[in-house]
Parts: sequence; C-alpha cells; structure tokens
Amino acid sequence: MVAHPVIITRPLAQASAFAAQVAAIGRHAEIFPLLEIQALEDTTALDETLSSLADFALVAFVSPNAVHAAFSRIQRWPANLAIAVMGAGSRAALAEHGITDATASIISPINPERTDSETLLEVLDFSELNGRGVLIIRGESGRELLADALRSHGAFVTQIAAYQRVAPEFTLPRQQNLKLMLERENDWVVTSSEALRNLFLWAEKLDLDHAVAKMQRQHIFVSHARIEETAKNLGFQLITLTGSGDESLLVALQSHL
Repeated sequence: MVAHPVIITRPLAQASAFAAQVAAIGRHAEIFPLLEIQALEDTTALDETLSSLADFALVAFVSPNAVHAAFSRIQRWPANLAIAVMGAGSRAALAEHGITDATASIISPINPERTDSETLLEVLDFSELNGRGVLIIRGESGRELLADALRSHGAFVTQIAAYQRVAPEFTLPRQQNLKLMLERENDWVVTSSEALRNLFLWAEKLDLDHAVAKMQRQHIFVSHARIEETAKNLGFQLITLTGSGDESLLVALQSHL
C-alpha cells in the first residue's frame, strides 16, 4: 500500500526543514503554506523594547516565529535574563541562535504532550516575578491568557509584536493545487488554528463540487488540543492529535503509513 502524501502547511521558511525530515522517514512531502510570516511595517516599538531587555526579569516567546523575529534584531542576550517558551519548537529556535539550557535559564512546560499558556503558567515562579517586569514577544495578535495571569500575580507585563501573520493570496495556482489534493487522500500537518481556518475558507471559495465535504474527510495531524478543537468545530472527521514538536509529529506520521 502506498502511503498518502504529507501536506505541510507551515509558512514557507519553516516548511522546508520539516519536509526533509518527512522525506527521511520515507514519506512524500508537499509544501502548501496556509500562513505567511511577514516583518512589521514599523519596527520602532520593537527595537526600543529589545534595546531594554535587561530591564525585564523574564522574556516569554509565544512561538518559534517570535524567537526568530526577535533574535534577528538582538545582538547579544543579556546575562541572567530568564526565558519562557511553550514547546519544543521554540526551544529548537532558540538553539539556532545559540541559546540553550547551558547558556540561559529556559522555562517550559514539563509535559511535552501539552504545551501552551496554561501549562507554562504551571511552572512559572510567580513570587519571583511579583513587582518585576515580564516581556511577552508575539505576533500582532494572540491570546491574552498569559499576560492576564501574570498581571494578576503582580508582574508588570509588556507585550510587543515582532511579526505579523497573514493568509497567503489564494492565487489560481494555489486553487488548482488544492483541487488536486482534495481529489485524493492526504495526511495534512497543521500546527496552527489560524492556518486551519484559512484552509477551510479556501475550500469554501474553491470552484469544486463538495469541496468542503472533501476537505473535512482529509486526515489532519495537529500538534495541540486547541487546534484539535478548532478542527472538530470545522467538521473535520479524521484528526490525529500528536505531542508538541516535530519529533512527535514524525512519530505519528510513521505510525500511519
């Protein structure tokens, strides 16, 4: 039996390396980005904030994109400045910039199967942060749970956008590609609820009979319970929830050959 193609929906800059890992386990990978990560039009506020990193007790990165966007503008990480991240992907992104447990204090959820704001909050020392500054680096929009919880425990929270997420233009070549994919079975790797919603909207716009129903019958692999919930709400029928990080995704793909 021939394994289904694996459709990687990450932004293009993050998709190629994972596609190579998928190929290494013997699966055919196709890149079909459902999000684009773009630089901010005005980085004045970001640059001013990053120039004052030493004023904070903790910096939290909400995603690998946040890590890469910030470190592209940081010359040197301040000594003794703690970092909080939510998953293996952000840890790997930090490592690309020379930041590991050996060089900095990195706080992340204990259970790799559940990595989000809620589980990060479980491991933060609120008494240590009370009355001190915490910087959250994220995209232009995002959940407020982490910031609200930190403020409720006495931290002075600053949130700063380091990038913006946008849906790619639904061009004619993308429409034709999606039509072809919906006429066959695929394994879709979706690591963002926003990307999943973009996919659903594209299926609604597609000039193809029963496109939404065909989309809902595709097998999707999601890395977080929140994305799984989004998928269920959108009517997807074949959903595999993996743990956080590329390794968990690859293990799941191997087990569904």
